[in-house]
Amino acid sequence: MKILIISDTHRKNENYLKIVEKLGKLDMVIHLGDVEGSEYTIQEAVSCPVEMVAGNNDFFSNLPSEKMFRIGKYNVMITHGHRYYISMGNEMLKREAVAAGADIVMYGHTHRPVIDISKNVIALNPGSLSYPRQENRRPSYIIMEIDERGEAHFTLKYVE
Repeated sequence: MKILIISDTHRKNENYLKIVEKLGKLDMVIHLGDVEGSEYTIQEAVSCPVEMVAGNNDFFSNLPSEKMFRIGKYNVMITHGHRYYISMGNEMLKREAVAAGADIVMYGHTHRPVIDISKNVIALNPGSLSYPRQENRRPSYIIMEIDERGEAHFTLKYVE
């Protein structure tokens, strides 16, 4: 199973469309907010389920601020992160995710990629496809793959 995790596209969808074409068959796309009205474009570019949440710039969106669902054996919580003061670190969000029964929590907002695998919960932030803020300033995303044993693996990728 191959899952594309993205965030903070801010209505600039060129990189998203480029990586969707490059990756080929996907089993799911997860967008962690700041879609800014591009929900239809994000969904129509793929022929797989798409999970999305609203970010702090999704003012007129009907998207939920959080979602919980299962991917294989994992309980997954997705949120944009701004309601958890994520700019100050991900500890509060990780505590809330554990309390909610999540094995994996995914968030955006900071525009900086994170793969944080700890004992209690896995925290993922794919960074931004449009306005990256990490040191190398390269647009980024995460590929989550579930292997034949049901184990999740995460790879941080950059748009070429």
